[in-house]
Order: sequence, then structure tokens, then C-alpha cells
Amino acid sequence: MLIFSKYLFVSKSFNAITIWPFIILRDKGLKLDRVVINHEKIHLRQQVELLWIFFFIWYWTEFCINLLRYRDFMKSYYQIGFEKEAYANEYDPGYLQKRKFWSFLKYYK
Repeated sequence: MLIFSKYLFVSKSFNAITIWPFIILRDKGLKLDRVVINHEKIHLRQQVELLWIFFFIWYWTEFCINLLRYRDFMKSYYQIGFEKEAYANEYDPGYLQKRKFWSFLKYYK
């Protein structure tokens, strides 16, 4: 389900956020951006696999550890394994059909 809100974003660098079962977009024009939607659908799958709450515990723990390590907000974000999987596959519209369970783990090498 798509929701539009420009007020939920801490940075102008982010256009969307996914909180199962919602994909929240900064503006309505993004609903046509297949890459953004595919990226967020990958996060939906990750959240379902980790029963939602564990996804967010893992995500924020990893982000905080990265922030201590890199001392850079955006680098910390891009180094999260969930984001690595989503960015690596956002241009592949068939990715979710062939994706294996817990595929995000291979981005932790």
C-alpha cells in the first residue's frame, strides 16, 4: 500500500521508507518510479522474513554500529546489509520472483 508524506523524512536524500505493509513516498510522482518501488518491495520482503520487529532491531543496530565505525550518516546507511541487497537488485524487476529466503545474508561478506 502506498502512502505519500514529505514530513517523515529526516534527509532530502531519502525518497521512500518502508514500514510493513506500507511504502511511504516523499511525493506522488515517485509511485511511477519502478526502481524506487522495487527497492522498497525488497525491504517489504526482508521485513516479512524477519517478522517485522527483528528487521528493525537488526537494521538500527547495524546502522548505529556503522555510525560509530564510519562517523558518516550516509556511509553508515549504505553499509547496512539490507540496503546493499536492495540497491544491488533495484533495477531487476524480476528479482523478487527468483530471490531466495534470507538472501540479504549474502551481503554480509
